[in-house]
Amino acid sequence: MVAISFHWTIAVLFLMQLALGYLMSRDNIDPVLQFDLFQYHKSIGFLVLALAVPRFLWSVFSRKPQALEGEGLASRFAARAAHAALLFLTLAVPLAGWAVASTSPLQIPSYVFDLVVVPGLPLVISDKAEAFWSEVHATLAYLAAAIVFLHVAAALWHHFIRKDATLRRMLPFPTAADSRHKTSASGK
Repeated sequence: MVAISFHWTIAVLFLMQLALGYLMSRDNIDPVLQFDLFQYHKSIGFLVLALAVPRFLWSVFSRKPQALEGEGLASRFAARAAHAALLFLTLAVPLAGWAVASTSPLQIPSYVFDLVVVPGLPLVISDKAEAFWSEVHATLAYLAAAIVFLHVAAALWHHFIRKDATLRRMLPFPTAADSRHKTSASGK
């Protein structure tokens, strides 16, 4: 249940980040609203980063779910590669965002949910550095979005085409079908 909680919490936060990233970077936006959106984006980014560390540790030290019957080697490899990439990006995207804020000549403080100011990383402050980290942050975010899209497509393919328990066993709430799957898988 821990992995499921991490999965869905980070998934919701990621979708919020995509929406905020799109909204805050639009032209002709009210500067006060834009400032607030940037602060929310940074706050959620720090929250994702804070969750990514225990999520990564959990993935390293916890038992992995068994492969479903009939799941091929290529499918297992693709799933593990996607999960590894998403774990990496859950750390890398917010760190790159933090680098953007840290290198910006504007030096606008990061007010995390108006509770605490997070200091910048010890990086060179310049327009060039900010542009570099902005490009890295955006590229990693787009890469994460593409992998999430493939991840969702694969889960739906497993659910509707293969009709296996891949999606059901990651849902945050048990289903009757999920209970039957566990019983039949254990041989009882």
